[in-house]
Amino acid sequence: MKTQIGISDKNLKSSSSVLATVLSNEMTLYIKTRKFHWNVTGESFMELHKLFEEQYKALEEAIDEVAERIGKLGHKTIGTMQEFSKLATIKEHPGKYDSSKEMLKELLKDHETIIVELRKDINDCTTKNKDVGTADFLTGLMEHHETTSWILRRYLN
Repeated sequence: MKTQIGISDKNLKSSSSVLATVLSNEMTLYIKTRKFHWNVTGESFMELHKLFEEQYKALEEAIDEVAERIGKLGHKTIGTMQEFSKLATIKEHPGKYDSSKEMLKELLKDHETIIVELRKDINDCTTKNKDVGTADFLTGLMEHHETTSWILRRYLN
């Protein structure tokens, strides 16, 4: 059945495309954070191991919410690693095993990249797509990334 929520089909498709990229970045960051959780070493091992676990669990929740938002807009959600890696703007680094400090720096950089992109996406969803619901959803997601960035930054100061 066609989605009729006061947003044109073109704008629903545009917002869904924005969300597919957001989903791809969330999945990539989830996988990275999980990898770091598995491979962190050093004197702060247990603290960072638990921190990364807390972060990937939060990302799991966000991933599900983004996917469901796409469905609410009447579109299918991508779901393969190939699709995610094609759309993601943050990148993985296969075969690279960083120190705990480098892990923190990389996660911080990725969260900050996502924040910058979400700010643009929020503006596009509001002004171009006339989709304040998705803009509001993305604002909440951005605020979560801002909090995570702040926590990671505290480890690096």
